[in-house]
Amino acid sequence: MQRDRKALLVGGGIVVAGAVVATAVLWPDGGDDSSGRAPSDGKTGASRTSAPVSPSPSRSYPLSRPPRTIPAVRDFTPARGPGWRPDGGRVVVRDKALADEGRLIAAELGLSYGGEDAEAGPGDVELALGGARRAGQESYRMTVRDGRVRIVGPGRAGVFYGTRTLKQEARGGATVPEGVVADEPAKPQRGFMIDIARKHFSADWIKDRIREIGDLKFNQLGLHFSDDQAFRIESDTHPEIVSADRLTKAQVREILALAAERHVTVVPEIDSPGHLGAVIEAYPELQLRDVNGVAQRGAVDIADPAAARMVDDLLKEYAGLFKGAYWHLGADEYRALTVRDPEASYPGLAAAARRRYGPGARVRDLAQGWLNDRARTVAPHDRKLKAWNDGFYPGGVVQADKKLEVAYWTGKEIGAREPVSYLSQGRKLTNYNDEYLYYVLGQPNTFRYPTGQRIYESWTPRVLRGTSPVPAKYDDQILGGTFAVWCDLARSQTQQQVAQGIRMPLRATAQKLWDPDKPEQTWPQFVELADRVTR
Repeated sequence: MQRDRKALLVGGGIVVAGAVVATAVLWPDGGDDSSGRAPSDGKTGASRTSAPVSPSPSRSYPLSRPPRTIPAVRDFTPARGPGWRPDGGRVVVRDKALADEGRLIAAELGLSYGGEDAEAGPGDVELALGGARRAGQESYRMTVRDGRVRIVGPGRAGVFYGTRTLKQEARGGATVPEGVVADEPAKPQRGFMIDIARKHFSADWIKDRIREIGDLKFNQLGLHFSDDQAFRIESDTHPEIVSADRLTKAQVREILALAAERHVTVVPEIDSPGHLGAVIEAYPELQLRDVNGVAQRGAVDIADPAAARMVDDLLKEYAGLFKGAYWHLGADEYRALTVRDPEASYPGLAAAARRRYGPGARVRDLAQGWLNDRARTVAPHDRKLKAWNDGFYPGGVVQADKKLEVAYWTGKEIGAREPVSYLSQGRKLTNYNDEYLYYVLGQPNTFRYPTGQRIYESWTPRVLRGTSPVPAKYDDQILGGTFAVWCDLARSQTQQQVAQGIRMPLRATAQKLWDPDKPEQTWPQFVELADRVTR
């Protein structure tokens, strides 16, 4: 969105015989650095600074340069001054709600925490809630002047992101440049997803990833914890389906608490009606069989009410554990709809579809009804719901719930539709493009480990399928993207190898979700920056 800058920084001084005898610096917006206003011109990138009018020397300080962070800040107004260094100061907060953010950044920078009542002085960092009336909750404004730092945002998330910028820029005791950062993300959903079903990841490993993505300003962590290979979270309603290597609910609560501290929403996924092999192992009578009686791996018989009851039990149980804003319902790769003639191959499903939805109904209608039914199960818990794009079936008598968000991952499945077919219907999409954003252990089929360089140089949220972007007119319907780790060949890499392998792809994805424009830095420069400011 476009914003008009109200004022430009003016730096000046009166120099007599080589000495500065008077200096005045006027800051944007009439000297008020607490507005929390987001970027003024809608432009992005650290190089897009707001230049001062007729600058003249102020003491001996040159005009400051933009901070170098990942993701890059979107707007910076330079100034002349010494900047700020983390050298014995305090962190004070103007609002008690920011105490957690204050304590965290104080510990990270080796500062003392001054609490909510202290006044900020030289060397201090001050956090406050406030800002422009219509500013986004994830926007923030960071002002460095007079030897102190002030970070203001309309919501806690924005202030937290301001502290991430400060942390990166001050890493190793470096000087944070004098001036004003005004920053906000281009996309509201910036995610990282882990397949913990096919491969068990320890709670500590997951916590480390939360700390990592929080510092990169991601705001979602997807947990795909049920699949054919295993069910990985402790269950009270159906303990018989849970694998030996699992997360306890106590561990999950610790994960959720850390995620909340880092402003990361955890998005759980119980994928159905396919990918339920762990459930079927305990309840083989629920398994789908074709016309020849051949059992279909991972797929439950959606004509059997007992299958729906089982999945609903699990959805209700875990909705009480995962209380974030989002839930992923899965719905991909249902075996009955990966064949050329579902009605001939699965006559029992075809008959059930006609009984429920009328003589013109087909197997796809029964599957679409299954997805809608699961959405209704979760509805009382007030979640925003996602489902994989191949779980949306066009042209039938049953249409997917209009509120369902499309998680677009592939165009390789039978009958897969182009992203525009969803967008033109007004649906909102999140980008999981398997061409760029899928890290699949063992590289089965045509998958190859994604490189950060390829994401950085050629991917944007509008590149939903393959390598071509959808028209710009649909940009507002694309809510963001998610980088996903899938563990198809689980033993191909250790946890440590996965963490190292995704390091630069995650940083590149963070950059392009925060700002999809062409980055200012070259890829080698970005790698050098990542080594310097991120762990």
